[in-house]
Amino acid sequence: MTDPVLQDAVRRKYADIASSRGKQSSCCGPAPCGCGDPITSNLYTDDDTRGLPAAALDVSLGCGNPTALAELEPGQTVLDLGSGGGIDVLLSARRVGPTGRVYGLDMTDEMLALARENQRKSGLTNVEFLKGTIEAIPLPPESVDVVISNCVINLSPDKDAVLREAYRVLKPGGRLAVSDVVLRGDLPADVRRSLELWVGCIAGALHEHDYAQKLTAAGFDDVQVEPWRVYRVEDARSFLLGAGLDADRISTQIEGRVASAFIRARKPPSAACCGPRCCH
Repeated sequence: MTDPVLQDAVRRKYADIASSRGKQSSCCGPAPCGCGDPITSNLYTDDDTRGLPAAALDVSLGCGNPTALAELEPGQTVLDLGSGGGIDVLLSARRVGPTGRVYGLDMTDEMLALARENQRKSGLTNVEFLKGTIEAIPLPPESVDVVISNCVINLSPDKDAVLREAYRVLKPGGRLAVSDVVLRGDLPADVRRSLELWVGCIAGALHEHDYAQKLTAAGFDDVQVEPWRVYRVEDARSFLLGAGLDADRISTQIEGRVASAFIRARKPPSAACCGPRCCH
């Protein structure tokens, strides 16, 4: 079930980031955006970002580049879960072209306002930003070809609901292609208890094997979870100091246990629509 306290904490944090764009602000970790944050740095090429509004880059809070991972094609319909300032929506809109369409879903009014302004500046018209939660996607069944997300699913306290909803809105044969933080071992209990680290993408992360199991349980096949950037002691130190924890004691306990991963899965081509929210 959705945790309203956690959901409100996430909403407030990302509202603050949207409101303070261009200033020093936290992204996935406590480090400032673009100032050495080991999760959010160096995710896009210059070719990717050329021509995008500066504000879309200022609040780029992800842990990968799902638009490259998704291998999007002209004419496809794409949904970005937790679209934030809209960078991945705008990149996807370029890839699917004028015959395609891209939806960005976010629950934060300030981020939605920023994303819509970024869309206006970009001149892209095949984009629509929706308000809602990733646990209850406001789109009909079998309406999108590809679901992407960038370091957002880990923030949800009900990841099973998120993956079920992603499965529901995908067309048969549709694909899920997300970037997310995963665990490769157990975390200390005080890290798990820290709301700040949950909101910052660490404490709410799933073990890579659990992520794969949840995708399979939701109905997906061809599941792949591929860690590509593993965080080391000095990376962990910045996370922990920002959350007020004992960095010297804990950092060595999480050495190599947190990573950014590319996660892929497919809805079977023969999948039938089912469930109370599906057939209406």
